[in-house]
Amino acid sequence: MTGNRLLPFISAALIGLLIGSGLHPYDRPTWFLETLPVMLMLPVLWLTCQHFPLTPLLYGLIFVHALVLITGGMYTYARVPLGFELQEWLGLSRNPYDKIGHFFQGFVPAIAAREILIRGHCVNGDRMRNFLTVCIVLAISATYELLEWLVAEVFGDGAADFLGTQGDVWDAQGDMLFALMGAAAALTGLTRLHDRQISRLPEKNADVSGQRGERGRYR
Repeated sequence: MTGNRLLPFISAALIGLLIGSGLHPYDRPTWFLETLPVMLMLPVLWLTCQHFPLTPLLYGLIFVHALVLITGGMYTYARVPLGFELQEWLGLSRNPYDKIGHFFQGFVPAIAAREILIRGHCVNGDRMRNFLTVCIVLAISATYELLEWLVAEVFGDGAADFLGTQGDVWDAQGDMLFALMGAAAALTGLTRLHDRQISRLPEKNADVSGQRGERGRYR
């Protein structure tokens, strides 16, 4: 199934999940802040689907990342049931669900950045592209941490559920580390599959295919 055919199904599912999660969230302001990226992302995907359709892989990863965000928004990250199960299983001192969120904050943007860099002919060579992809992921992660700091300054103790630090003084640094780990995992495990899917895009949308044949630039 092509990316464009996936988009209606993904959108319908996410809209339904957003509505359901917003009926009785643990804390409505926190739900709004955590799910706002999903609300903003859906219109962007529809506005770009004709002239820049994404690979099915990227659409699927965006959907999974959105599920992580919606779940965190519904319960707040420190109270997600899955996190408590992991906490007990791994013998941790805190609910680790927020680290799952930050892992995906690196995993999914890494593939998105890679796709844009390849199809936009922004950089030559795998090594430099991977380096820039990791830089982009860390910039996104650091920006999010600055946003959390701003929310904390504005709302004070009322931002505790949004921050989800659970008393960890190194929470921001840990969040960025997990984003870095997510980016490394995506680049290590999905590069070949991603390359194949990019090469199958329509010619006008997959400029990588011609260049890959001419100069061996990407693999």
